[in-house]
Amino acid sequence: MSIMKEADLRNLFSQNIKRYRQMKGWSQEKLAENMEISTNYLSEIETGRGWVSPFSLVKLANALEIEVFNLFEPQKVKSKETLKEISKYLEDFSTSLKISFDKSINTSMKKITKNL
Repeated sequence: MSIMKEADLRNLFSQNIKRYRQMKGWSQEKLAENMEISTNYLSEIETGRGWVSPFSLVKLANALEIEVFNLFEPQKVKSKETLKEISKYLEDFSTSLKISFDKSINTSMKKITKNL
């Protein structure tokens, strides 16, 4: 088990704030308004330059409609590149499946028409 450094914690926290904010389709201004804080303060938090008090942490989680611990959870999917790789794999699989299905249908149709 590796020990997390403060910079890593801030980075994780900041990324999660941004991720949850974007999932709601909100700008920094909208989230700051819902938290009743300044946009500059939120920007500092979201970029890792600022930190939050326990009170602000609860306000943040409540505004995003998540649990506080969600802000400190590592992401399950690491990056957009991983999503692109998964998407490409599924696309290739779908194409392969379609080709296989088409071949099977064509073979069956040939057998049926041959017997007619």
